[in-house]
Amino acid sequence: MRFLITAGPTREPIDPVRYIGNRSSGKMGAALAAAALKAGHETTVILGPVSVAFPKAARIVDVETAAEMLDAVLREFSRHDLLVMAAAVADYRPVAASAEKLARQGPRALELESTVDVVAAAGAIKRPDQRTLGFSLESIPDLDRVRGKMRQKNLDLIVYNPIATIASDSIRPSLLYPDGRLEAMPYGSKADFADMLIQRAVELFR
Repeated sequence: MRFLITAGPTREPIDPVRYIGNRSSGKMGAALAAAALKAGHETTVILGPVSVAFPKAARIVDVETAAEMLDAVLREFSRHDLLVMAAAVADYRPVAASAEKLARQGPRALELESTVDVVAAAGAIKRPDQRTLGFSLESIPDLDRVRGKMRQKNLDLIVYNPIATIASDSIRPSLLYPDGRLEAMPYGSKADFADMLIQRAVELFR
């Protein structure tokens, strides 16, 4: 099968030097890419700025901003069977980025605007023979909120994971399905979970 995996954070520029970002390391995406390749799937990774290594056998599409991530996903999705949206795309970006480095001048207000929801945009154009899988990182457990995200984004499977997952080598996730099923996965390494998630993803096509 042909897997499209997004990974890492995005950086939303404030000026040529500064940006809004997050602590996503890309470790989950790297583990998923390795698991997909190990299972024999053709794998493309749309990759935000990360420092972790990704499998050389994967095709890498480098992006930096949420807008670039959106463009790449919409351009690539039609050629793939499954989208696994593991990237931590920024929810907000500065309304206007300065072309010059901003000088320190005391307090400064920064006006933000929402970015486009990338996985929801993919879900809106998904063909009947395609599947989309998303992640929901939550500070406070709220499965109703996660289920709402799944409906709004037209996902076939969503992974709920606690905020302690960020930059960690381990994960304690739960899988939610549109039919209401909840599958609690064992605590363990992201590599082991990636193997299990790739198996669950394949089962979505049966």
